[in-house]
Amino acid sequence: MPTQSTLPTDVYVRDATEQDASIIYDFICLLEDSILDVNAFNAIYQHNLANPNVHYLVAERSGVVLGFVSCHVQYLLHHTGKVGEIQELFVRPELRSQGIGRQLVAALNMLALQENFINLEVTTNQKRLDTIRFYERELFIRTHLKLVKPLHA
Repeated sequence: MPTQSTLPTDVYVRDATEQDASIIYDFICLLEDSILDVNAFNAIYQHNLANPNVHYLVAERSGVVLGFVSCHVQYLLHHTGKVGEIQELFVRPELRSQGIGRQLVAALNMLALQENFINLEVTTNQKRLDTIRFYERELFIRTHLKLVKPLHA
């Protein structure tokens, strides 16, 4: 029996642009539950847009941005190859569970295959149980434990 896609067909995933900075800033502030320094955010956003090892994708419908994903690429010795790591993934809260996050990850997966990544990785806070379930449904496997040492108060 053929499987049916649960991905929304009216959602378009594209590369993020300079014009997306303010909505992505809002998304990241919501994701982090914090108001970030907008000037620092914009400087980093512009820097990363110009970096070929950083991929920012947005999902939109009728010109409205619904979600965002970022992926940073590194060449890692212990993988002997190119590894992409999802740094942020955000979908507007009122639109979650509609396949938008899944579509963003699918687009990123296609990019990873085209660019010959060895792995696509993600780290999330262990308190984000829904997020962990989402990534496991997207076939990410729990293999590592991340430790963090804060350097600034």
